[in-house]
Amino acid sequence: MTLTLERPATPARRPGRLLAAAQLAGSLGDGAFLTCSVLFFTRIVGLSPAQVGLGLTLGWAVGSVAGVPLGHLADRHGARGSAVLLALATGGSILAFLFVRSPLLFVLAACFYGSCQTGLAAVRQALLAALADPERRTRVRAHLQSAGNAGLAVGAGLGGLALSADTAPAYLTVFVLDAASFVVTAALLHALPAIPRTSSPRTGEPKLAVLRDRPYALVTLLNAILLLRMPLLSVAIPLWIVERTAAPGWTVSALFVLNTVLVVLLQVRVAGRLASIGSAARMVRRSGVLLFASCVAFALSALGTSPWVAFAVLVAGALVQVLGEMLQSAGSWEIGFALAPADKQGQYQGFFGTGTSVARAIGPVLLSTVVIGWGLPGWLLMGAVFLAAGWAMGPAVRWATATRPAVLVP
Repeated sequence: MTLTLERPATPARRPGRLLAAAQLAGSLGDGAFLTCSVLFFTRIVGLSPAQVGLGLTLGWAVGSVAGVPLGHLADRHGARGSAVLLALATGGSILAFLFVRSPLLFVLAACFYGSCQTGLAAVRQALLAALADPERRTRVRAHLQSAGNAGLAVGAGLGGLALSADTAPAYLTVFVLDAASFVVTAALLHALPAIPRTSSPRTGEPKLAVLRDRPYALVTLLNAILLLRMPLLSVAIPLWIVERTAAPGWTVSALFVLNTVLVVLLQVRVAGRLASIGSAARMVRRSGVLLFASCVAFALSALGTSPWVAFAVLVAGALVQVLGEMLQSAGSWEIGFALAPADKQGQYQGFFGTGTSVARAIGPVLLSTVVIGWGLPGWLLMGAVFLAAGWAMGPAVRWATATRPAVLVP
């Protein structure tokens, strides 16, 4: 992994390793937190599932708005220091959940948590853009994705221990460990080379220029649509398996493990195939085709009564889906980096990252309604949406590059 550094004496691979270690540390805690947090809020705190769902939706919605100004502050005041502060704030937001005793306090804590998580993700991207050579940053980002997925898998196992105990002390231990993981993340980020601020006010220039960049907004919207694959895997498919297919219940866990392992093993290799923003757009287009095909396979899994046939069709769909996921991830990372001005990576990555928050906020309700409620027509509709968004990314990228003479599309 070759990185361009501000300090020549620093070993070339060290920033990439530190970023990967920071990603791994935070993901370990997040994996445990996400596995058992909903049951903590419902069984221990006493909130209803509807209150928890609404609070998390509002939290991610607020986070999607907060990412741009937090990224802008990183551009103005330095990405490394901003990342350290946001990592510590994320740990504090997790501890804030321990004091929740009412729906209102839960919403406030969720908004704080969503804002910190979204801001930290944006600033991490800005750090990566500053530390890695442009031709290598997507590959480095793939290493971070693999580390993050590995951390989530191990963390989910730790969260499973808390679920098996199903006691308040067990859940509270998970929350404290998650908060501690972000303290470790902050320490690892602090060990990175200092990054000077890249943005300063210019006369007549808007502070948040990304909000006026319509081509970039279109690319971000298309990416957000494609990111609906996340709640598709975590919400729609588990519900579909349990309610509409004859597959055994453990198929849900099997597909999650399959997805995680393949991303850890293959995401870097897939990202290594990128050579330009043009190849990134083509990669996203192919991902739309694969996501469409996976939706067809998932729809067909409900036909018949054989558990093993249903299981085989679901595994086939999951294999196609994870390949589409990896292509979409790698292509979108390159597009998001390449189209962002070098001195505004923080605010641009914050804006591009709103796609993740939007997918998390609206995806569960949307997919539950369309896929679970409508069945086969719903799957075909979602597949068509993925196909259209993937195809449209090419023209959107060409429009955006026309406004950025330094970006070439071969």
